[in-house]
Amino acid sequence: MTNTSISTDAEPSTTSHRANALADRLEQGARALIAFARGLTAEEWQTRTPQDGRTVGIIVHHVASVYPVEIQLAQIVADGKPVTGLTAADIDAMNAQHAAENAGVTKEAAIDLLQQNSAAAAAAIRALTDEQLANAAPVSLYDNAPLTCQFVLEDHAVRHSYHHLDRLRRALRP
Repeated sequence: MTNTSISTDAEPSTTSHRANALADRLEQGARALIAFARGLTAEEWQTRTPQDGRTVGIIVHHVASVYPVEIQLAQIVADGKPVTGLTAADIDAMNAQHAAENAGVTKEAAIDLLQQNSAAAAAAIRALTDEQLANAAPVSLYDNAPLTCQFVLEDHAVRHSYHHLDRLRRALRP
């Protein structure tokens, strides 16, 4: 996952205030997760979470590593194309594989990747036009419901750091 790149080739015809707001929210969530991660002790970094058993460190790295995939899915919908063949089971398998392959991830490596990939994700979001954000297409992960690009961004890339940050805080400081 860490080698997947985010395409930022598309130049918006006009600045999209919606795209900028989405990118700003993504960056805010990433900064909050980075600040949280920086404050963790070595023991906290290795703590297994009650939700799924992954360590805190793996989850921080997970958020960083899936930004490219989340942006790619949104870009597919932005182009008016359907997202096909993606299921919850695929996501679970991807997460399990990521955890197995990155068991020894260091805090520094995870934070670096989080900084890089969140910046690239924000740039890709800012490159979207209002028309692209409003485009809708069937998304297999949601039973082929026609969803907008903006929804896909909000439910995945933008929300992801907030979602996991809340769970990690609760896991470490119940």
